[in-house]
Amino acid sequence: MALHAKELRDKTADQLREQLVDLKKEAFNLRFQQATGQLENTARMRVVKRDVARIHTILNQKAAAAAGTEA
Repeated sequence: MALHAKELRDKTADQLREQLVDLKKEAFNLRFQQATGQLENTARMRVVKRDVARIHTILNQKAAAAAGTEA
């Protein structure tokens, strides 16, 4: 289940950071499973990596928007 950017933009920065931590933990577990040969759904790694990137992008957009309103 991939995350949608529209849904992520509705969340606060703290909620996004929390979700980012969860995704990074999942990515670690997936890499561990792959290394031990237990990973069944290899496509999940790709989805998690893209979700992490998507959250980073939205956090950067929110930071830029906040900096733009302060200036």
